[in-house]
Amino acid sequence: MRRALAIALAALLGFSGTSAGSAQEAESRLAIRDLATIEGVRENPLIGYGMVVGLAGTGDRRQTLFSTQTLGNILQKMGVQIPMSAVTVKNVAAVFVTASLPAFARPGTQIDITVSSIGDATSLEGGTLLLAPLYAADGQVYAEAQGAVTLGGYTAGKTGTNSKQVNHPTAGRIPNGGLVERDASIDLHRLSKVALLVRNPDFRVTRDMAAAINQDLGRPVATAIDSARVELQGLPATGLPELLARLLNLRVDVPTRSRVVVSERTGTIVMGKDVRLTAVSILHGDLSIEIATEYQVSQPAPFSKGGQTTVVPQTSLNIKDDKARHIELNEGANVEQLVNGLQAIGATAYDVVAILQALKAAGALQADLEVI
Repeated sequence: MRRALAIALAALLGFSGTSAGSAQEAESRLAIRDLATIEGVRENPLIGYGMVVGLAGTGDRRQTLFSTQTLGNILQKMGVQIPMSAVTVKNVAAVFVTASLPAFARPGTQIDITVSSIGDATSLEGGTLLLAPLYAADGQVYAEAQGAVTLGGYTAGKTGTNSKQVNHPTAGRIPNGGLVERDASIDLHRLSKVALLVRNPDFRVTRDMAAAINQDLGRPVATAIDSARVELQGLPATGLPELLARLLNLRVDVPTRSRVVVSERTGTIVMGKDVRLTAVSILHGDLSIEIATEYQVSQPAPFSKGGQTTVVPQTSLNIKDDKARHIELNEGANVEQLVNGLQAIGATAYDVVAILQALKAAGALQADLEVI
């Protein structure tokens, strides 16, 4: 456990060459394209329902009624009239089909498709998705999908005791399996104003972005509206893509936010190199309480009258309280010093989660603490 703690905290993020100073003073110089997106220029989710055929007996079973109904409807459209009770669906599977429509997709653009089983099929290996329409949130069809399904996993064996499964064989992808049918692109020339949306809202970032754009263009075009939005007005109608490409390549200084992320479920701790601690003293000990119950059989004496065999529980209580261990950190201590100190007192990864929460509550941890 100590070695795992050292890998999680020290080897990954503990930089011994970190210079002293406040975490809030650390900053990076990044391009605007890495900090913000253009309002309205985004992908749109698509969803559809379809059938995967050609499975080797790994499809939906007869109790999956919607698979039977869908297959019957498809056959009727092909001119085949059969009773619904005669349909066997073990070689087909009902699936949801999902995709993302790119921002400037036009009819004929190919997109990747994800196929996921919604019935009781055990595998989609070797299957082919039949033509399925894909809908957007407005209920309109924007693309169609069809093609052979590729999986990132497989299942070998027929029984539960003699089988092996790798990854998830009930979900797969169809590279370039979708074809856009409706134009959903944005006409940049019709925009009266362009807005940039910051991914991580910060007033300083939007202020510096607006200043950098105005300095590059030589006139007041950009205005920081709030911590997440910068509006650009008065841009020329022609050559706007080239101008945006130039502006998005400008660089601004971005303050680095110190953050500590811990997972109580797995005992994983991730800390940035700029995390600092104020002067603090840590006392840590273990208190364990163990309660054990044993059942003993009590029998009556030989030849006794009215005696009865009974089960008597015997409960024992054991309390163990280890001596508290102590480490002391000076003002401006960094990640490496904290890790070394915690290792010295034998703290496990789960101990560190509790210690970090206590440090944050005491105001000694100069970083945002996020528990996931």
